[in-house]
Parts: sequence; structure tokens; C-alpha cells
Amino acid sequence: MTGRDKDIDPASELVEEDDEQTLPEPEETSLELGEGATPLAAGRAALIRHAKLAPSSPGVYRMLDAAGEVLYVGKAKNIKKRILAYTRPTGHDTRIQRVIAATASMEFVSTATETEALLLEANLIKRLRPRFNVLLRDDKSFPYILITSDHWAPQILKHRGARSRKGSYYGPFASVWAVNRTITALQRAFLLRSCSDGFFESRTRPCLLHQIKRCSAPCTHEIEFSDYAELVREANAFLSGKSQAVKEEMAGEMEKASTGLDFERAAVFRDRLAALSAVQGSQGINPRSVEEADVFAIHQESGFSCIEVFFFRTGQNWGNRAYFPRAERSLPPGEVLGEFLAQFYDDKPAPGCIFLSHEIPERGLLAEALTAKSGRRVDVQVPQRGEKKALVEHAATNGREALGRKLADTSSQRKLLKALAETFGLLREPRRIEVYDNSHIQGANAVGAMIVAGPEGFQKNQYRKFNIRSDELTPGDDFGMMREMLERRFKRLMAETPRMPIPVEGVMPVPAEEDASPWPDLVLIDGGQGQLTAARETLQALGVQDVPLVAVAKGPDRDAGNETFYRPEQAPMKLKPRDPLLYFVQRLRDEAHRFAVGSHRVRRKKAIREAGLQEIPGIGPTRKRALLRHFGTLKAVERASLADLAQVAGINEETARKIYDFFHETAAR
Repeated sequence: MTGRDKDIDPASELVEEDDEQTLPEPEETSLELGEGATPLAAGRAALIRHAKLAPSSPGVYRMLDAAGEVLYVGKAKNIKKRILAYTRPTGHDTRIQRVIAATASMEFVSTATETEALLLEANLIKRLRPRFNVLLRDDKSFPYILITSDHWAPQILKHRGARSRKGSYYGPFASVWAVNRTITALQRAFLLRSCSDGFFESRTRPCLLHQIKRCSAPCTHEIEFSDYAELVREANAFLSGKSQAVKEEMAGEMEKASTGLDFERAAVFRDRLAALSAVQGSQGINPRSVEEADVFAIHQESGFSCIEVFFFRTGQNWGNRAYFPRAERSLPPGEVLGEFLAQFYDDKPAPGCIFLSHEIPERGLLAEALTAKSGRRVDVQVPQRGEKKALVEHAATNGREALGRKLADTSSQRKLLKALAETFGLLREPRRIEVYDNSHIQGANAVGAMIVAGPEGFQKNQYRKFNIRSDELTPGDDFGMMREMLERRFKRLMAETPRMPIPVEGVMPVPAEEDASPWPDLVLIDGGQGQLTAARETLQALGVQDVPLVAVAKGPDRDAGNETFYRPEQAPMKLKPRDPLLYFVQRLRDEAHRFAVGSHRVRRKKAIREAGLQEIPGIGPTRKRALLRHFGTLKAVERASLADLAQVAGINEETARKIYDFFHETAAR
């Protein structure tokens, strides 16, 4: 049933789906349910009912509980046979029995082929996040390098997200840092512009990048169109895998210039060659026999899995990233890796080769699906010798080290959570901590922010921002902002996930990781007694009585280390200045403040763009026109330095300072 149907599928050895024979229909009378019927028997009865309606074709099935929540998504070559296999009374391990016992209904989607079913299954798992599937976490999109083709002077830039702009995309890179480093080196080698089109069109003289030899300045025609087009061709060739040919061309031009005694031109090619060598030399392992491949290695320890991914393009290592997928502890590495791969490539192009550390179920089917999706041959291998095997072993070593660090961090985090529970009198170690803060400038563009932390650190996919929109609030009313934020958050929470009552004995059960509740075990408020009172009154008005509240107030001089903690109906308290728990709470509060201020700045910039320059004191229509005529766009005005602003006709140093300060003013709390 999972990871290419075998991770939860008892039928993999019992049913040959290529056989034309059909499984006998179970007799429903053998499962007549009485009051004492077990959940497993009830689940089997539900499967039998739905098996009668299941198609005998390839497709995807979903197993749902009584509340309609998706428990598991699987694919099968013959859905009906797969469902009937689950109805057998014996032969299931504990994990499969848990799924069957929780199943109340099923849904089916037929596909034309098993390959289509595999791709659809991966898409549904990522979207629905079922409890019993292997789940890919931290699925942030990868950054790419883009060389545009929609302008006469193409631009090189970092790109993430949908490929909506015309141009050539190169990647993926494992991190933004790797992209930035590579773009900087490529600018030195090929002198391509990185500025926006608006900034480009407004230039009357070359910018600083031209002075430091990282741009050829096509904006002011310091280079001919044909020569710039040649630089673009060389850059595309280099990133497309023809790096050696490009370097040989440059070496030939350098030799030619030197022979002709044009030493200045020869020095330019010398510097460009050195920049290209820096690109290739700084990538770590650069395999000779591997032009384009992704390398996956899985390591399991203490019930956790780590999958290390290395990206190789144009014979260069473009970085690596560690993933920690959520999976049943009993699953073997091959099955976890197999289901991970289908989800990984759901929204990413696959390279020509994929190297794996372990054999996975239905490796051929995965290769066929990726080939069909990408429109070119994709080879999925488990190397046994040579350089490819060495790449996999290197990835496995990195995965083992990454998992070791993860386990150490998790252990430290759990100790801090235990200390947090003991200090603030919580019923259990918190699995979900929500921290609230807000940011504004004299009440304008007010934004509230919620960050979430737990045993595995910050859960950034759970962060939420709240644009404060109440017309009744007095500008700068922090208490009112807190009320609005908590009211909106908990009203939605109550509607989507009703609160489970606390047991009579007052001991809250600790949920399994896959059953973690969206309800917080602790709410931290950045503020003092006033914020705490506002938060408490808001929750009480909503009927929420059992969520612990703690307000964290800085000292009189707002200095870290002198925080005071306020709790309902209890005396304020302080922690020792060097207490690790104090540092932990400070880190939570600072992350909430960072997220709130960042969200505020985004909203403020948008408001400034919509309002234009007239909000700046001393800027009337004439100066506004002069600024836009000089810089081209408002965004270019935002990025301009004091010296550049002072160059505009009609703008003196004092006015330039006002404009600069307006766009660079620090957001208030």
C-alpha cells in the first residue's frame, strides 16, 4: 500500500496482479458486527463494502476515518484486488492493522496507467499529508539561476517558483547561498548584468558593479550589442555543461591577445578564466564521469530517517540538503526512500540520472513515470562500484552525520521543553508552542504574527501573519491588536478542529507525532501584564479555558536577560540570568519579533508603492517627476544611495536624507 504499494501492502506477496484470476469475494456474513465488535472487524467490514464498488483498473485509493480525515493514500495496478487483500483476517503486521481498524470509508480515482497512478499518488500525499504515509517535510522550492531572454541585454538572476519568465533556467541549487555564490563568480567570468529592467533603463552612467569588474555595463553602451550577446552565449554554454569548451575558447583568446601584445585584453580573459576556475573549484566533489545526476542516500537510526540529496549539474556539485521525512519507525530504508522520491519529483524536473543508496520497490516504474513526466530518459540506479558508488557513499556519510546532529538537537530541545513544563506548571511537555507579537509604526500598517515551535524546533510552515483590519482600534493600541489576533486565530481553530476535553483526572495524554493536535500546549505573549490580560479575556470570551498563557516582558531598559514572566492568577517571576530556559524563551520571542517586523515591512513597502512618493515630507509633484525620470521606478528610488539621490535635479542633501530615511526607517514594535 505505500512506497510503491509495499510499505503497507500485505498483497505484494499474496496477489499476482498480472494474473487474470480474481480474488474470491469475502463473505460479509463472516463479519457481522455486534456491540462487542472490535475496531479491526469494523474496519474490515468497511473495506468489504467499498471493495464491491472499487474499479478493477489502475488508480489511487484513499482510506478515511469516521471524521473524513484521510489516513492513507496508495496506488495499485488493480484497485479492487488491492482492497480485497486488506480484508483477509491474517497476515497483517501491526501497522497495517492500525490503518484497517481506523478506516471507515474509501475513495477511488481511476487512471489510464499505473505510471499515472504513481504520479497522482505522490501529488495527493503531498497535498493531503495522510497520517500513515511517508511524508516529505521541509518541501521548500529550490532556487535556480535564470538567464533571461525577454530583453536585448539579458539579465542573470536568482529565481524560485513558477517559471513564468522567458529564459534559460539552471539548477536546482541546494541553497540560496550556493546560488548567490555562483552568480557572483559567473558575473566576474561573463560580466552579465543583474539589475532590474527599470534600474537598467534609468542609468546614465555605469554603476558600481561595472567599476569592480562584475558587469560590462550594457546600460550605458560600454559594450557593443554583439559582444554582450557573445557573453550571454558563453554563460549559457558554461551552465549547460560545455564548461571545458568555454574555458578553451577563453584560453585561446587570451593567447591570441598576448601574442598581439594586447596585454590589457589578455588580462581580461585571464581574470575571467580565474573566475571560472573558482566556480568549479569551490563546489567540493566534482565527479569526472557524472555530468548530471541527483544522488540520494538514506540513513536510519533510533527510529528516525535522514535522506541526504546531492545535486550535480554540468559536472559540478551544486550543493546538498538533508531531509527528515516522517515515516513509521518499522519501515525499512528502501521503502521510505521509494515513497520519498515520488513526492520529491512531484514539482521538480528530474535529471538524466538518479543514484540511490538502497534498492526501492518498483524502481523501474518510478523511472518510467519520471521519463514520461520530463519528456526525456531518466535512469534510476543503485551503483555497485566506481565513482558513482563513491558519490552515494559520500552522501550516506553526510546523511549519517546530519541525522546525528538532528538527534542531538532533538534531545536538547526535549530537555528544554521538559524544563519549560516544570517551570510554568504545564500538564505535559509542550509539543506545540505558539508565540504572538505585533509590529507597526504609530499604528500604521499594523501586522500581527504567530510563530510555532515544538520538539523539532521552529515549524515555519505553521507560521501565520494577521493584517490588523479592525476600524475600531486606536492607532498604536497593542492590546486591541492582540485581542483581534487571538480572536481570529482561535475562532478558526475551534471551527476546524474542536477542542478535545481534558480527562477528569487532569492528565492530558501525549499524542503520537503523527496525531499532533493543532491546538497549542502553551501560548507565549510578547508583552507584560496588559497583554496577558487582553489575551486571557479574549480566550475566555471564546470559551477557551485550558490553554496555558505566559507573557514575557523585557526589563525597564528593554535589556535581554532581565525578563519578567506573567501568568494568570500567579505572581510575576524571573529566571536566573544564565538559565538555558531563559535563552530558549528569548529565542522564541526574538523569532516572533523577526517574523512580525518582516511582515510589517512587506506591507509597508506595498503601501508606499501604492501611495507613491507624495507621503515623503518636502516631495511635491515636481520633485516626484524628477526622481522617477532619473531612476525610472519607485523601487529604484527605494534602493538608491544618498549620493545617487543627491544627483537628481532639484534634490539637495537635506531632501535626499529625508527620502533615504523614509525608505530605510526601522519598523517600530
